[in-house]
Amino acid sequence: MSTTELSPYWLRDNCPCAECRDPRNRQKLFQITDLPQDLAIAARAELDRHLEVLWSDGHRSRYPLEWLALEADGDGRTEADKRLWAAADFAHGIPEAPWEAYLADPAERAAVLAAVSRSGFAVLRGVPVRERQVLAVAETFGHVRVTNYGELFDVRVEPDPNNLAFTSAAIAPHTDNPYRDPVPTLQLLHCLENSATGGDSGLVDGFRAAALLREEAPEHFAVLTRTPVPFVFRDRATELRADRPLIELDPAGRIREVRFNNRSIATLRGPAAELDAFYAAYRAFAAITLRPELQLEFRLDPGDCLIFDNTRLMHARTAFAQDGRRHLQGCYADVDSLASTLAVLHRRSAALDELDALFAGEGAGEYLGEAVTMAEHMLQAGALAEAAGAAPHLVAAALLHDVGHFQGALHGRDLMEGQDNRHSDTGADWLARWFGPEVTEPVRLHVAAKRYLCAVEPDYRAKLSEASEYTLQVQGGPMSEQDAAAFAAHPGAADAVAVRRLDEQAKEAGAATPDFAHFRPLLASLMR
Repeated sequence: MSTTELSPYWLRDNCPCAECRDPRNRQKLFQITDLPQDLAIAARAELDRHLEVLWSDGHRSRYPLEWLALEADGDGRTEADKRLWAAADFAHGIPEAPWEAYLADPAERAAVLAAVSRSGFAVLRGVPVRERQVLAVAETFGHVRVTNYGELFDVRVEPDPNNLAFTSAAIAPHTDNPYRDPVPTLQLLHCLENSATGGDSGLVDGFRAAALLREEAPEHFAVLTRTPVPFVFRDRATELRADRPLIELDPAGRIREVRFNNRSIATLRGPAAELDAFYAAYRAFAAITLRPELQLEFRLDPGDCLIFDNTRLMHARTAFAQDGRRHLQGCYADVDSLASTLAVLHRRSAALDELDALFAGEGAGEYLGEAVTMAEHMLQAGALAEAAGAAPHLVAAALLHDVGHFQGALHGRDLMEGQDNRHSDTGADWLARWFGPEVTEPVRLHVAAKRYLCAVEPDYRAKLSEASEYTLQVQGGPMSEQDAAAFAAHPGAADAVAVRRLDEQAKEAGAATPDFAHFRPLLASLMR
């Protein structure tokens, strides 16, 4: 779309300037009614890959052309954003990961959560076999959804079951809690014991089944998308009901949710012709979900935890003999929390990629008067901090302390030519997009710490490299006695001095140091 075709109100409503949005949280600072009714564009121009707009009320806005060119996207919940599957698609294995790797590696965690988002499920292996551990799994990406079953539930044979799930009977493909509004969108099942004969688990992609119904019998599909079904659950303490279609669409007509549970459908009421049409469609859909090629079967062993999308996947189990014990603990969670955690992991990964590119690119080619490149210098500082047992935030600050040489209006080369580029402030401000003050403030204060140490420790100054002595003078020289006292009283002074000492040590040509990838997990753990 040409920028001349953009809606003026849409464009103004999305103005990114600090007058219109809080620079910290990006929330809007105005109401739509604050804009004039006769709002118009007075002038526009495309400069430096941006659209600059002067508005009729005198306001000015600036938009990246790349951002303006983005297509509309959805919330990631519809069939358009999913991988629809049949059982054969997992002939080489289902999405899975070891629990310890999932906890330790953000990339592994992102891969598992992405599998749940895209394929609808994943299995974690080696989760500790202990009571209530399923809650800890849910809390790695969100919050437990408490229902009438409590914060967790035990799937095992009960003497007085209020649900067929708590028997040894076979359970056909279904979604859970269709009688709740809103329905729990994620379910977790953690296997504590499974020594009985039978009791294998099964999954069916409800979106794939619904898509097949649309393809094979569009009239049945239409009936199931427009007929509200009364889902009901009752026991001694509970009375729940939600009237929803078996297949729910978004405004664009895309499949967004499936509710399917024959045990919970109450009595439909209506004209006989409408009921006949519903039951014909219902039967056709149910038959598709039972097709062998759609049913993915596997066995959960102790320590396995299945995470799946309860608004999309139908789960099932085979009957089992009571010649052994089968005990799963389950809980519910919500997919928006998982999507949020996944988005944050992706955002952090992109930030780490940006830092990695800095170390591998410009940082690896710039020396700034020393015998090592800036990348080597920072990697050495991080490695020295790590070897000394420094706290993680100090390792990160040591590793990143000089990134400001590459981010501001003035470069590190300007500093070497006699113009202070204030790289400590620039670097701290740039890093504040991702890190808190425990990382950014030692970066911000590391130049001040150099000036402080030169004022209070003559031996420290005597050990400065030639380039460091030169930049000391450009940066203001040693502090006065009064300034040194004020710096020493600063709450971040000790951390800044620690980073500064590492800075001065990290200039050994040819020293063996880990690469940036070594520090990624530590940095990811500190990111906001």
